[in-house]
Amino acid sequence: MYMRPIETITVTVDLEEMKVIHFQDRFMIPVPKANGTDYRESEQRAPFGPQLKGITVVQPDGPSFTVDGNRVRWANWDFHLSFDARSGPVISFASIYDTEKQKFRRVMYRGFLSEIFVPYMGLTEEWYFRVFFDIGEYGYGQCAVPLEPHRDCPANAVFMGAVVAGQDGMPIEMQNVFCIFERNAGDIMWRHTETLIQDELITKEVRPEVSLVVRMISTVDNYDYINDWEFKQIGSIKVTVGLTGLLEVRGSKYTHKDQIHKEVYGTLLAENSIGVYHDHFLSYYLDLDVDGESNSFVKSKMQTTRVTDKNSPRKSYWKVVSETAKTESDAKIKIGLEPADLLVVNPNKKTKVGNPVGYRLIPGSVASPLLTEEMTL
Repeated sequence: MYMRPIETITVTVDLEEMKVIHFQDRFMIPVPKANGTDYRESEQRAPFGPQLKGITVVQPDGPSFTVDGNRVRWANWDFHLSFDARSGPVISFASIYDTEKQKFRRVMYRGFLSEIFVPYMGLTEEWYFRVFFDIGEYGYGQCAVPLEPHRDCPANAVFMGAVVAGQDGMPIEMQNVFCIFERNAGDIMWRHTETLIQDELITKEVRPEVSLVVRMISTVDNYDYINDWEFKQIGSIKVTVGLTGLLEVRGSKYTHKDQIHKEVYGTLLAENSIGVYHDHFLSYYLDLDVDGESNSFVKSKMQTTRVTDKNSPRKSYWKVVSETAKTESDAKIKIGLEPADLLVVNPNKKTKVGNPVGYRLIPGSVASPLLTEEMTL
């Protein structure tokens, strides 16, 4: 349905009276052809690409994690996993075990996906208002789909369900909302080869990367969001969202790029089909409790420093300049504008050498909206 839109028709409905109070059909735009729009595997026809041989994930001794109600324990991690109709997966009380102190130390009190902002760039009468908040308007958790074993999740996955309140207030049980599995993708967590010792080559020190993944998939209309929380043995938490599904295309009279001589707010993907420019901005709520509740936010930047004396032939070097936010306004940043380390530290807890205990925030790919502050309206 998303690949064959009917354009230029606007209908206004009074939901209280359940009546159509306005109908407008401005002009006719060809409906894109159906050929090639059926994505179902059973409907695909030759020629096909090279076939891959099967890959099997086997854990002969079973999984290394345990699930007790909503509590998950794996390796040195202990956390609580819950489901929210609005935000989907919620990770709480994430703690890591300190083998020296023989106790768990808190990292994060609560974390979840807060909002997904999706503005489309079309300016036509039927498109200018298409600005979506996929969590606040649709419910990221309510749009969760049952995960399919061996396809959405590997063979070694364990599945969990969830319960939500329906519109009538009655409980609705959702099956296979989460899957939890250990991932070994052949990556290396740490290694070193000592090559400077004569007559001896040390190559045995290699640590394979094995992590624990908590996954949920939310289908919001045409898009499928694959939400992973990945816990690593080195003490880090990696959060990723994969985006797949179908584009929301706009019907067009054009069948070739050479016919386009004005702004169409997108790219011609096929005959009569425009892929409209748009963005997906994901915001996370992260309430960190690094070794306790008394935390501070620190921005550390690298600063070029000139060598002014003659004690070194070097002309310059860089040093780290740190700034602790005193207010929430001080903590506001625009990620990606300049290189900086973002740290949440506990000023009341020190390491053995006197540094404050902290947790580093490492953004992935970053982007900022190009719209003006008043945006579309």
